[in-house]
Amino acid sequence: MASKVDNCTTCNKSLVETGYVRFPCPVCGKELGRCTSCRQQSNPYTCPKCGFVGA
Repeated sequence: MASKVDNCTTCNKSLVETGYVRFPCPVCGKELGRCTSCRQQSNPYTCPKCGFVGA
């Protein structure tokens, strides 16, 4: 069973504020997390499992 992501995949900020999101990597399915700031700024993220890059 996969554990929930607790930090932003981009900046490693804790996912506690309103507006964060958790979602599966579109390639391998590993759970990723994005904080509100990184989402609003469209900062790129990289899946640590498969290397997929998204924004």
